[in-house]
Amino acid sequence: MRLTNHGRLIAKNRPVHFTFNGKRMRGYRGDTLASALLANDQILLGRSFKYHRPRGLVASGAEEPNALVELGRGDRQEPNHRVTQVELTDGLVARSQNHWPSLEFDVGVINSKLSRFLPAGFYYKTFIQPRAFWKHVYEPIIRKSAGLGAAPETADDHSYEHFNITVDVLVIGGGISGLAATLAAARAGARVLLVEQTAAWGGRATVDQPRIDGQDAQDWIDDTLAALATMPNVTLRNRTQGAGVYDHGYALCNEQLTDHLTQSDGPRQRLWRVRAGQIITATGAIERPLSFAYNDVPGVLMASALRDYVVNYGVAVGERTVLVTNNDDAYRTAIALVDAGLSVPVVLDARAVAGGELVERARARGIRVETGKAVAAVQGGKRVTGVRICDQAGDGTVTEEIACDCVAMSGGWSPVVHLWSHCGGKLIWDDTQAMFRPDPNRPPLGADGAGFVRAAGTANGHLYTAESVADGFAAGKQAARALGFDKKVGAVPQGDCAVEDPMEPVWLMPANASYDKRAKMWLDYQNDVKVTDVQLAAQEGFESVEHAKRYTTLGMATDQGKLSNINGLATLATSLDKAIPEVGTTTFRPPYTPLPLAAITGVARDHLFQPVRKTPIYDWHDDNGADFEPVGQWRRPYAYPRGSETVHDAVMREVTNTRENVGLLDASTLGKLVVKGPDAGKFLDMMYTNMMSNLAVGKCRYGLMCSENGFLIDDGVVARIDDDTWLCHTTTGGADRIHAHMEDWLQCEWWDWQVYVANVTEQYAQFAVVGPKARRLLQTIGGMTLTKEALPFMQWTEGKLGGFDARVFRISFSGELSYEVAVPASQGPAFWGALLAAGEPLGVMPYGTEALHIMRAEKGFIMIGDETDGTVIPQDLNLHWAISKKKTDFLGKRGQLRDHMQDPDRWKLVGLETLDGSVLADGAYAPEDGTNANGQRRVQGRVTSTYHSPTLGRGIAMGLVRNGPNRMGEVIAFTKEGGGTQDARIVDPVFYDKDGEKQNV
Repeated sequence: MRLTNHGRLIAKNRPVHFTFNGKRMRGYRGDTLASALLANDQILLGRSFKYHRPRGLVASGAEEPNALVELGRGDRQEPNHRVTQVELTDGLVARSQNHWPSLEFDVGVINSKLSRFLPAGFYYKTFIQPRAFWKHVYEPIIRKSAGLGAAPETADDHSYEHFNITVDVLVIGGGISGLAATLAAARAGARVLLVEQTAAWGGRATVDQPRIDGQDAQDWIDDTLAALATMPNVTLRNRTQGAGVYDHGYALCNEQLTDHLTQSDGPRQRLWRVRAGQIITATGAIERPLSFAYNDVPGVLMASALRDYVVNYGVAVGERTVLVTNNDDAYRTAIALVDAGLSVPVVLDARAVAGGELVERARARGIRVETGKAVAAVQGGKRVTGVRICDQAGDGTVTEEIACDCVAMSGGWSPVVHLWSHCGGKLIWDDTQAMFRPDPNRPPLGADGAGFVRAAGTANGHLYTAESVADGFAAGKQAARALGFDKKVGAVPQGDCAVEDPMEPVWLMPANASYDKRAKMWLDYQNDVKVTDVQLAAQEGFESVEHAKRYTTLGMATDQGKLSNINGLATLATSLDKAIPEVGTTTFRPPYTPLPLAAITGVARDHLFQPVRKTPIYDWHDDNGADFEPVGQWRRPYAYPRGSETVHDAVMREVTNTRENVGLLDASTLGKLVVKGPDAGKFLDMMYTNMMSNLAVGKCRYGLMCSENGFLIDDGVVARIDDDTWLCHTTTGGADRIHAHMEDWLQCEWWDWQVYVANVTEQYAQFAVVGPKARRLLQTIGGMTLTKEALPFMQWTEGKLGGFDARVFRISFSGELSYEVAVPASQGPAFWGALLAAGEPLGVMPYGTEALHIMRAEKGFIMIGDETDGTVIPQDLNLHWAISKKKTDFLGKRGQLRDHMQDPDRWKLVGLETLDGSVLADGAYAPEDGTNANGQRRVQGRVTSTYHSPTLGRGIAMGLVRNGPNRMGEVIAFTKEGGGTQDARIVDPVFYDKDGEKQNV
């Protein structure tokens, strides 16, 4: 089916071999898989999802709903590739999907014979009764039939990368309006990024060849690209899809780097993360199908797509093509076919009168034109064999039959408004052209209330060359000027093309088609949604377009309704006796076409799935046998086993040594946020439950942070550095999260407050020196006076400590005499070594996170994530003292005033000790008599932290128990591993040194 003298995009001197369903085929360099399959007369390409009807190509671009294949390269395979977007490469292996046992003979086609019993929504009614069938009958069948292609069984060993770029103007779409927009914006002085999703520039103009500035379109395109290539402020990227537009001028574009190459060692795809001052969507328009009986038979396709295959790839779909249309544009296809030596027996024009310039050109070539006519039905099963003709105004009575092997249809054009709509741009109905187009008075708005997205060209509803290229140029000029670029941009390009008569909306063909015919008119080709399905949805009360979409699955296929939506909306509107604008549109969501998960992930996979953060002395830990545990993205030493020592024994040793001598903890992972500015104190008073603005310089204060709903989300020590600077310590896992939390409130709510937050966690190494000999160790190093009088508890100082630049905090998370010393990260290893050397005579030992947890539990100190789970407020943890009564407000205050937050029967923190001294199971629940309304057994509490205490020689635990503080001494039972229960007494949560004498020495 290859045409001798056509195919502007293919290199006929460079043959390419590939296989489809195991059959060896040949194409040329420049072919898409779609054009190559057509050239090999492979019309049948897949099966529909619901009825397994034969499916062939219907489009030539990203809107193709039918031709999805599985691509296999070596031992890898990937499903659901759209053949119209796959560039042919030597050795490519493709397989069709959604059939069994073969494409030609699929037993699933039985569903088509049962279609009368499987209308829209049948599953909602069928699968509800009998209830016992769900688990063993319905669900297995649904799971077996769900999905299109087979999931890959091997890992994708390609690499993918992300690229961040900031530009003044992003232009999406490399057709003539996009090129004109880029030219204008670049001449004005703006930095411009232009992306085009296909390999070729120019869009439809390269196929239809109108004239621009007195030149053929291709010559103008070539000259414009050459001019742009010389501009240092312009970046051009083809094979790059504009995937989505988001708030604040953020956009995602996905570039195909090596998919079109037979072999390559570089990244496969690149995800561009673009920040742009202005975005221009020059994304073109999509031709609409027509709804007539059996419009899904392979060989029925869009008129513009057929023209693409003939002109771009030199491929014919059939030798005799019948065209059916309601507009003049389809005549371009009729002319192109005849000029290529193919036969066009007739053009069926639904309009009563057709006399435009293109129509007359067609007639001059001897093409028969019949007005007021329609397709009553397409003949054929796995490919077209003919059409039956009727009057458009009639009921489908056949007036003539014509043999043909291809049907090209054109129902008008719909602008690609997806990217415009992603970020809130609104649409307006254009009654003249029967289309939704961007409403210039309701664009996507930026933070300043001004529009930052502009539609251009056919994407803006301008279907004719002169209007399209001029609109693109104007959009580029306006975008640049909105950003302050005002250099002269030159004359507007002048376009010229044929004068066309108005189109006439046709939503049903023929207009009075019987039910039987409407039951074979397909709207959504992939999901098998028919005209009668949408009419049934309206009849059953699904009047909202979103409800009708979900009831029928219209527009929910992989093409997301690019071809089906407008016809579906029109059918729904007609059924409801409403105008199309009253029905509205469904929601457009990014991405425009599916993105590979690997492209979204980029390098964040395998060993780079999540960054591993290491403290400045990580290597020392590793060299000294640390047993690591992940804490957020950090790796922290859990314990330091020695020789044949078990981890448990190492933990016991570390606790005992710290209590008796001196221990060292690497606390570098604790979050360190510098909050600075004239309004910093006011800001922190809102962030924390207690007062921070009145904290004296040089002092520290423990603080709690809550969400706006009142739940505890983080805690830590805050130090006042100077008059307008505070240092806020957070939990290890909270640094990034709390930083983002602060920035969220600053940027979105209190944007006019003069406050700056910097995350300096990784700029400092911080070590806890803990135990009764801690002060002696630091005094041995020398350089600072750290006596009780010189540095009282909950104060800090800074200076030189043993020659190191140090900030020393007198704080304790163990209940022992304790100092936390922060030094610059670069000095961390040397300072750690100095501590070990000076502390050797004192019995110094490092201890890990488990020893830390045991010691803090002995003191009754809470741990975020252990004692909290997103439903706990400070009052539940007996932390009333950390909630200020002086402040009028703080985040969470109003949430804590809700009735259920003040319920006296809330679960509250207590200590727990087993009667036999054993250790309670972590997370164990305390059941009680009775059941809840849902039939589950009632519980009165749970264990939050549980350990064996070497200091006390028995098990200790903390837990949340209903009204716990008022039940001291009561014995309750907790579940234990393996079944049964274990008795424990409710006690004070402070097990060790309740008066704090040891930490205050």
